[in-house]
Amino acid sequence: MPAGISARSCGYSRSGCQCGDRSGPSVSDVNDMKVNAIDLFAGVGGSTCGAKAAGAHVVAAVDAWGLACTSYRDNNPNTEVYSSLCEEVDPGGLETQFGEIDLLLASPECTSHTCAKGAAERSEKSRGTAFQVVRFAEALKPRWIVIENVIHMRAWGRYQELIDSLTSLDYLCVPQVLNSADFGVPQSRRRLFIVCERGQKPPQILPPVKVKHVPVRDIIDTNGTYRYNPLRTEGRAVPTLERADRAIASVGSRNPFLIVYYGSDGSGGWQPVSSPLRTITTLDRFAYVRRRDGVHEMRMLQVPELKLAMGFPEDYVLDRGTRRDRIKLLGNAVCPPVMEHIVRTLITPASPRPVSRRGEWGLNARV
Repeated sequence: MPAGISARSCGYSRSGCQCGDRSGPSVSDVNDMKVNAIDLFAGVGGSTCGAKAAGAHVVAAVDAWGLACTSYRDNNPNTEVYSSLCEEVDPGGLETQFGEIDLLLASPECTSHTCAKGAAERSEKSRGTAFQVVRFAEALKPRWIVIENVIHMRAWGRYQELIDSLTSLDYLCVPQVLNSADFGVPQSRRRLFIVCERGQKPPQILPPVKVKHVPVRDIIDTNGTYRYNPLRTEGRAVPTLERADRAIASVGSRNPFLIVYYGSDGSGGWQPVSSPLRTITTLDRFAYVRRRDGVHEMRMLQVPELKLAMGFPEDYVLDRGTRRDRIKLLGNAVCPPVMEHIVRTLITPASPRPVSRRGEWGLNARV
């Protein structure tokens, strides 16, 4: 655990996120509601982690990456995991096995939407995986759908077609851009969430009003766990030293900071530790720099720190594959506290609901 932290600021644990306003039903209350969910393109399980903390029962998950599925099973032994393309899974078979599905979570492939791909050619096949959500929605008719992706998805030529396809199935869709930092996650990560409800407009997702931004320093391990190297050493790239010098000029020579060691950004290539971490990607990116015995030394942020920066619980198991694999798993994930808040907002009973395919969504109905 990072030095000086007995309970992290965003306090994420298996019993639920403690990072903000806990209005709405308790976990035990929503468990009684029997909200069954399926997680498509589940990855390492960020959406599932958040949905379960909100009280949903995630009965099945689908992902094509075998390593992601294995890591997912490590943390969700009671969820049926399909190591397969979504196109190869029969949603009707899932309903036969698990019964009515109330909530569909999905994070379709984003690599051909994101600006991180630069000028590289986009794959329309990859982008088109989003329409698997429509296929599952048509077959399962869940009450709610939550689609997560990079904000650049909105520029996709078929984005409106996706929305229109869901609308034709009687879903009202509310796209929102949410920043994980507003939900107590020590990372600034802006993502598109398309929140849909069948038969009526879903509630707007508002960040908890009591949450303050958590600085990245709260998740950095300063206990001497990791090995450092001198910042100024033979062979160190000039751009790296320039970024460090800009940081030192701003925060002073005695204070720690972070630099963008691999890649670049539009903010000078560094950031203070007093603000949330910038967006974690699927590749190693951030180095922590401190002054020790009159000399600046540095190391890359490590997987346990990045896991906390994504808002995963400390005891979330992530020990499969290489270091690079684990960083990719995290960079592709959904921040659990954000999904917890979304799901909790959706499943909180507030008013009579419209007719579902199996009866009335009433105040006393199963939701």
